[in-house]
Amino acid sequence: MALDYRKCAEQISANIGGGANVVSAAHCATRLRLVIADNSKINKNALEDVEGVKGMFESNGQLQLIIGTGTVNKVYDEFLAVTGVSAATKEDVKKAAASQMPLWKKILKTPGDVFVPILPAIVASGLMMGLVEALAKVIPSFGASGWFQFLDLVANTAFALLPVLVAISSARVFGGNLFLGAVIGIMMVHPALMNAWTVTPTNQPAVWITLGFLKVSAVGYQGHVIPVILAVLLMSTIEKWLHKHVPEMIDLFVTPLVTVLTTAFATFMIIGPIFSILENWVLAGAQWLVTSTGGVGALLMGALYPFTVVMGLHHMYNVIEAGMLASGGLNIWMPIASAANFAQFGACIAVAVKCRNAKLKSVALPSSLSAALGITEPAIFGVNFRFMKPFIAGVIGGAVGSLFGAITSLGATAYGVTGIPGYLIINNKLVYTILLLISGGIAFAVASVIWKEEKAEEAPASEKKAEAAPFDAPTVIKCKNGIVKQPVKGTVIKREDIPDETFAAGTLGDGVGIKPEEGLVVAPFDGMVTSVADSKHAVGLEANGMELLIHVGVDTVNMKGDGFNCLVTEGDTIKAGQPIIRFDMAKIEKAGYNNTVAVLLTNSEDLEEVVCG
Repeated sequence: MALDYRKCAEQISANIGGGANVVSAAHCATRLRLVIADNSKINKNALEDVEGVKGMFESNGQLQLIIGTGTVNKVYDEFLAVTGVSAATKEDVKKAAASQMPLWKKILKTPGDVFVPILPAIVASGLMMGLVEALAKVIPSFGASGWFQFLDLVANTAFALLPVLVAISSARVFGGNLFLGAVIGIMMVHPALMNAWTVTPTNQPAVWITLGFLKVSAVGYQGHVIPVILAVLLMSTIEKWLHKHVPEMIDLFVTPLVTVLTTAFATFMIIGPIFSILENWVLAGAQWLVTSTGGVGALLMGALYPFTVVMGLHHMYNVIEAGMLASGGLNIWMPIASAANFAQFGACIAVAVKCRNAKLKSVALPSSLSAALGITEPAIFGVNFRFMKPFIAGVIGGAVGSLFGAITSLGATAYGVTGIPGYLIINNKLVYTILLLISGGIAFAVASVIWKEEKAEEAPASEKKAEAAPFDAPTVIKCKNGIVKQPVKGTVIKREDIPDETFAAGTLGDGVGIKPEEGLVVAPFDGMVTSVADSKHAVGLEANGMELLIHVGVDTVNMKGDGFNCLVTEGDTIKAGQPIIRFDMAKIEKAGYNNTVAVLLTNSEDLEEVVCG
């Protein structure tokens, strides 16, 4: 009997909350792809029972209903008629899925998206900077040597030109041209501009470039983050708009030219100046709090300091420190900065200790060590601010430690170093030790309590050996985007030979089946977990544009998780060979189900040069 396309579409609409609950709708060769406004209105059980729907899963914010080749387009047409939703492309659906995130999540997510790719450079530079500066303080002759000059150059490069790295990464995040992004970043630290770290309130007003009746500040943006990200966001927006409106025959030279010029004027005349004004307000307020309100001001500044790091303002505090020392007194700001920085170390090391995710641990551990040496950007942007709760723990620890430093009259005889290297310039090393223990200890304790990683249950001791040494797997699927290694030990069979009609027909995409020899599934590539079945028998993975489904067994969803242990959660970063599902082959057999593992590229129709087997 032929499928009633209209009825199928009506039932789908009824069980997802109607057309008003649909943000965007598209279809591929086999699936209806929907972005839903309110997921609580979805009746999943009823959807699976709709005639014509062969299955469903959620991936990357999309509800994907498996309809089948040659049928999905007809159901889609009826669905549009029933719901009144406008037709969209798959790219439109992906954008709509991303836009569904709350605004605060988008804002918090952006710095992480920008900084995570450049963390290796920042971590390496941060660790080297702390060590080189410490050695120079301990061994004065080293500080005057060519070795120091060279190593200091190597260590400082990533931070001296940080806006360039931030600009390139921001262009990738915002979809702009990476090389135009690099130009904007280089422009903001151009050698013709005065280095921002050398500018003081007395010389800054005199540094201008005159353009007729307009004046442009000739101060660079060394150490800044927010203005660079905003500038590249503007650049990317302008570039994409121009690509759509400029005729193709002149697009190649008109779009880059107009994009760079427009962004440059906006950056130096609007974004930069506004940011500088906000910066001056923050610095003036900070000086008043530190010098005029005693311990209360120190507590507040200890809490605010990490936020100024996020905004890229913290290097400008050297002006306050220099002023304190110039007046003949101690640098009472340094204990506040040290308390705030060491608290971020304590929070970050708590994440490193608690987390099971190997990728996160590999970032958190070196980032925390960098923070202990006074360089907190890796810890803040790579870990603490990304998860927010550890960042708040650091704020609390820094505030309490700063209060202690003010009460005990701690001060420094120089500036430029904090954390462990701060022992070289502090006036009371014993009290300073207590300050670091208070700051780091409170942050560690608070982060340990309030931050919890969503993790899979621990593997039995009898199976840890198998998980510790993943096998050297051959490639089972390859395409232009990359390769998929065999995720389960066993015999590889053709997709058509998988004992399930939906899998064998390629309805869920092209791939292979594997008759397993043991009950362990490992990651077939470096990527990310996009979905985990409630019954723990299947996971969705993504890497390089490849969307992969690993489904253990045929109809094993009916086992409702019995005999399955998923070792990852949605959003996890995975490495090739990392255990992701453990399953009991005996239980599957006893329940009467086939244990063949389906490994399918669910978006194979979108990929080029797909070869399976």
